[in-house]
Amino acid sequence: MCPVAKTPAAPAVLRPHAETAYAAELAALAASDQLPRPTGWLLSPRAVVNYLAGDTLPDGTEISTKYFGDRRLLEVAVASLVTDRALLLVGVPGTAKTWVSEHLAAAISGNSTLLVQGTAGMSEDALRYGWNYARLLSEGPSAAALVPSPVMIGMQTGKLVRLEELTRIPSDVQDALITVLSEKILPIPELNTAVSAVRGFNIIATANDRDKGVNELSSALRRRFNTVVLPLPATLEEEIRIVTDRSSAAAAGMELPPIQKDAAAEIRRLVTIFRELRTGRTEDGRTQLKPPSATLSTAEAISVVNQSRALSHHFGGGELSPEFLVASLSGAVIKDQGQDGPIWREYLEVVVRNRKGWEDLWEVMK
Repeated sequence: MCPVAKTPAAPAVLRPHAETAYAAELAALAASDQLPRPTGWLLSPRAVVNYLAGDTLPDGTEISTKYFGDRRLLEVAVASLVTDRALLLVGVPGTAKTWVSEHLAAAISGNSTLLVQGTAGMSEDALRYGWNYARLLSEGPSAAALVPSPVMIGMQTGKLVRLEELTRIPSDVQDALITVLSEKILPIPELNTAVSAVRGFNIIATANDRDKGVNELSSALRRRFNTVVLPLPATLEEEIRIVTDRSSAAAAGMELPPIQKDAAAEIRRLVTIFRELRTGRTEDGRTQLKPPSATLSTAEAISVVNQSRALSHHFGGGELSPEFLVASLSGAVIKDQGQDGPIWREYLEVVVRNRKGWEDLWEVMK
């Protein structure tokens, strides 16, 4: 008998979209949600906030926490999307702007893939539409030759569109959004027509005003957004919780074992170092420090933990020890050797060396 060929397993997706990764939670919320839903929304505004902030449903289903910050910020953001004004999430890098926008789109529209990534070299076509030039040359301007942008698709289908790094986009290209946001139409002069937005359409944009290469928004465009500022975690304990939770969630995707209790002390020390260097003073407020050029955000702390765990798992004994933490930490802090190197060495000499309980960390770092 001839052997039966086995069908190869589908390759695992490295990072599933939010609506896929949390499909069970979204389905459970939809089944239990008895509150009014705006036209085009899959969940009520309160259920959307519960999806991001975490909740326990009447049937016992646990809704995991996606955003650990102030619940009121989420309520303001969701309420903005109910209105006819777009939402602008502002914050320094690493404050979960992209994470929040993705989960808002997943919970409201069931689709977080209508995404425009803002860049310095972006043209208006990415916000409006382009053309299939082969058909354009052979047939002339026609609906069949038109290539819709995510913004146009969102308008036609009544879905949320995500616009990342709005302030990276040149100012003249940014203003292509003004008619879309104010009149809810997208003119197509080549076809002497326009696309009118269907109910449910809106835009969630993200922006930061810290990095280099940032373009200011025009006053006309800024007026068409409701702005919500996402802050860095307010307390040490809150930031430790975020780093621990997000690192644990990422473990399965990176094929790493779950975080053990013995990692808690190292995560606490990492977050403490990040917060002290970021704010320019020690947690007790007694020592002033020079901040490095790196942002040292919560997202970067999560990356350091993940990299340290990967090092330990594949090249060590599996424990998140100071040896592996330091190997990843120095690269996160020192982005410019000439500027950040002296700052990092001063922090080690002044803080780490003299802090009680950090002797093992000093031995590795010195």
